[in-house]
Amino acid sequence: MTSKGDSRGGLLSAGGVLSILAGISQIINGVLPLGILLFPEYLGYSLFEMLFLPFLPDALRQTFMTELFAVPEIFMLILWGASVLGIVAVVGGISAIKRKRFGLSLVGAVCALPSVILGILAVIFVALGKREFGAGRKEDDI
Repeated sequence: MTSKGDSRGGLLSAGGVLSILAGISQIINGVLPLGILLFPEYLGYSLFEMLFLPFLPDALRQTFMTELFAVPEIFMLILWGASVLGIVAVVGGISAIKRKRFGLSLVGAVCALPSVILGILAVIFVALGKREFGAGRKEDDI
């Protein structure tokens, strides 16, 4: 098999794709519950009521109805944080695929770590593909 002088390997592309997939997963997993908690009357209240409340005893049902929908601020911050990490992971994955900035690509892969397997693989592949960032710049200078 002959090479066309293209030194681009697949590790960095794989790391970028994994980072994007993990980021999208984190955005969905952060925004969807956040929407349900912020707007329970439109999204989650009736769904929660239909699925879980009929199976609970009366005392526990009252506890859920009064305290569950009084959402603790820390839970909201965790969901916002997951969404922000997901956005950074997607941006870092795009940067890795374009081979623009190694630092941003690595930060994006690290932000993908909450999606454990995808995040770990993204960090490994982006770190191993570091040479591909320098190879593209040296070829452009010639």
